[in-house]
Amino acid sequence: MTAPARAFVIGEALIDVIVRPGGTDEVPGGSPANVARGLARLGVPTALLTSIGDDDRGRLLLAHLTGAGVDVLPASVHHGRTATATATVDAAGDASYVFDIDWDIDPAAVPDRATLVHTGSIAAFLEPGAGKVRALLRDLRGQATLTFDPNVRPAILGTDPAPARAIFEAVASLVDVVKLSAEDAQWLYPGRTPDAVAEHITGAGPRLVAVTRGAAGSTLHAPGHTVRIAAAAADVVDTVGAGDSYMTGLILGLLETPPAALHRLGALAAAAAAYTVSHRGAELPRHRDLETTLRKRAD
Repeated sequence: MTAPARAFVIGEALIDVIVRPGGTDEVPGGSPANVARGLARLGVPTALLTSIGDDDRGRLLLAHLTGAGVDVLPASVHHGRTATATATVDAAGDASYVFDIDWDIDPAAVPDRATLVHTGSIAAFLEPGAGKVRALLRDLRGQATLTFDPNVRPAILGTDPAPARAIFEAVASLVDVVKLSAEDAQWLYPGRTPDAVAEHITGAGPRLVAVTRGAAGSTLHAPGHTVRIAAAAADVVDTVGAGDSYMTGLILGLLETPPAALHRLGALAAAAAAYTVSHRGAELPRHRDLETTLRKRAD
């Protein structure tokens, strides 16, 4: 990378093994890795601290990320296997998931000062790495804008949301921006509406909480102020990576100078997600794709 990182992403990169009745495919994945790749495709100099094995799957991941312009920090590569998430899809299209991941990081591997630091998903919950992620966030607090997407994975977190909720709230109290889906909110806080969850989270410290609702759009909650954003029109092919794409659009808005207003943040995030759902797989937009989608939204 020729330019210092403006965005620093901490989190898992893994291979999605998709098992269908007709065969098996392996594709690069991992929510934080998708966000890092999406930011790089949008022209944001981005560094990633992750955990990738020195095997064929790891080499596939590295090529996927570095090919998009992500600076994968050298400490991200370790001796051993690369993590996988196996999704078995039945004839009806329903999927069940099994994760094979050991999550740990080298907390000393931090790039030169970044403007924004993002984390989330498995990286925020699975030890021993999760505790190191929280320690990094505490160290970087006040030095950069901190963002967090829990991207809840019940297959890893179990059936009782209470322990995961405690971790989620500990991370949320450290960051400036939280993005979560309505499904995340309902799993973490059974019986509460997503709006009530967002209000609760804003009271814990973040200055912005974004809740995505699929085709119903999203809501952006700041203390004393809520903005509702309609989903951008799209011919939906699949929704793989839509939440990660929304996060990249949101981060792009947070990096704008002067800072984007809530409506602009929401529009950027919605446009990014609309581009992704109109393509197969986690295809995240480049800047020109985002601008085209924004123009269509304005017409």
